[in-house]
Amino acid sequence: MRHSTRRALATGAFALSAVLLLAGCSGGGNSPDEGGDPEGGGELTPVKLQLQWLPQAQFAGYFAAIDQGYFEEEGLDVEIIPSGGDIVPQDALANGDVDYAIAWVPKVLGSIEAGANLTDIAQIFQRSGTLQVSWADSGIDSVADFEGKTIGSWGFGNEWEIFAAMAAEGLDSTTVQIITQDFNMNAFLQGDIDAAQAMTYNEYAQLLETVNPDTGELYQPEDFNVISYEDTVGAMLQDAIWADTARLDSDEEYADTTVAFLKAVVKGWAFARDNPEEAAEITLANGSAWGPSHELWMMNEINKLIWPSAEGIGIIDETAWQRTVDGALSAVNETGAHLITEEPPATAWSNEYIQQALDELEADGIDLTGESFTPIDVELQEGGN
Repeated sequence: MRHSTRRALATGAFALSAVLLLAGCSGGGNSPDEGGDPEGGGELTPVKLQLQWLPQAQFAGYFAAIDQGYFEEEGLDVEIIPSGGDIVPQDALANGDVDYAIAWVPKVLGSIEAGANLTDIAQIFQRSGTLQVSWADSGIDSVADFEGKTIGSWGFGNEWEIFAAMAAEGLDSTTVQIITQDFNMNAFLQGDIDAAQAMTYNEYAQLLETVNPDTGELYQPEDFNVISYEDTVGAMLQDAIWADTARLDSDEEYADTTVAFLKAVVKGWAFARDNPEEAAEITLANGSAWGPSHELWMMNEINKLIWPSAEGIGIIDETAWQRTVDGALSAVNETGAHLITEEPPATAWSNEYIQQALDELEADGIDLTGESFTPIDVELQEGGN
């Protein structure tokens, strides 16, 4: 598998079509046109997609692709499988339980070194959304200020940006007390953590939708110091779409299904970019437990991580990939463990399939770069309601 080459354009038109299955369906690997023309009553190719978390606007493009019929148009019947932390996406993919998985790049790099044979086929998030948030008077203005502080992290592979950024500052991980925090900001608000981990699209919003007991009003951005890992050497690539490397190389039908799947996904994310309010409503309808203002905030912030995509949505930038690998190699946690100890194989990423998908969509007039993207203004309400 080569990074720079493009697959020859598939001949013939894919039968168009995706329906979200609530019951389990068999794994993919079939050709998109297997079973005949969907519009003529033929069967769609079943595909399982594993998310890395529960339904929310972080995954709006995939839900929109079902809601708007984009998967169906590509001849696919897609089942989206959530995870509340009980399923490791890359493990589910490596075990053959699903056809594709959404996961952060550093997490999968660790799995690849441990033996998983997976390929990043589309880098949806182009920027890191991870923050470290402290109080405005904390004196924590940069990663260099972590020394001697209690730093919150969720663990589960979400901590490696912290350690990579610390390594770049020459900070030994033993000089910082890492505190495992829940997936909320309660410990921070209670004063148990000096600087808490937060995503731009979730936990940071939780702070801004919380009432400040000193003022009776919602907390404001000026109440906090915010360190964005995107602005540090430790920044790592996050949500990517992963496929089974061996199947890509040996199963032509799976490779063709991959291109069809990516075409529908790209259209789903373009829809979420152009229709953030409706996309947020779609994720709410698909089981998100967040309130409407929180969900819309999340959708808006997710769009910022994707758009603009100068080379086209999903294209893996080699510089950003290598920065992630370098950070993963340098990161050492508080127990002295390394995320990875050697460069990943060349098969760990490929632009081949996403480039073919983009080439085919360009002919359809789809805006693939979002060059003129402008985020909307979102007013958070108490509790995200």
